[in-house]
Order: sequence, then C-alpha cells, then structure tokens
Amino acid sequence: MAAESIINSRQKEALINGISTQVVCTVFSNHILVVLTQYGKIGTIISLLPDATSSDISKPMFTTKVLLGKDEALTHVYAKNLVTFVSQASGNRPVLLALALKEINIEGIKAMKEMIKSCQVW
Repeated sequence: MAAESIINSRQKEALINGISTQVVCTVFSNHILVVLTQYGKIGTIISLLPDATSSDISKPMFTTKVLLGKDEALTHVYAKNLVTFVSQASGNRPVLLALALKEINIEGIKAMKEMIKSCQVW
C-alpha cells in the first residue's frame, strides 16, 4: 500500500508564446506556493498577502513584497494579476509566487493564469 503524501501538489507544462512554461502549485498549512517558470529555476519570489484592514472582507486588498530577486514595479503587477484569485479561492490565504519568465505579454498572462487554475490544489 502506497503512503499518501502529506503535501498536496500539482504541476503542468505547456507552450506559451512558443516557450516551454512549467507551473507547480503546492498547498501548505499556512501558505500556497505557486512556481511559474520558463527557465526551470525559481527566480523572483513574491509574497502576496491579503490586507486585514480592507473594509470588505469578501474582497480584500492585497499587499505584495519581493522576498528574493529584483524588486521592480511590474513584478508586483504580474504577481497580483497571476495569483490574486488563488488567495481568494482558498479563503484569503497568503500566496508565495516564484516567477522566472523570459517573455511576458497580456496573452501570456492569461494563458499562465489558466495553467495555474488547472493545477488547483487549494
């Protein structure tokens, strides 16, 4: 009889804009980890936290913070666009996003978001 894994994780690979893109979603007791890469590396790690001071608890504001890597304005925009729905769908749990992308455009963001949705473990 095979032992069941304590950590629930799913992964997927697809071509986005002609570039091999991998996503791995893993749920832990206090965070959800989403790794999205076109390099096979972790890259920049961004924390996405629901803001407890939001007046409407069903639609919280989110705070992003780069924990490792280049802290650029677009990194925060990408993080919020890619994984806000993950936090909301999991009851406003914090999300860690590891992002290593070669090319980003609006069509790519939409496709990556669908990849993340297909790996739902929360």
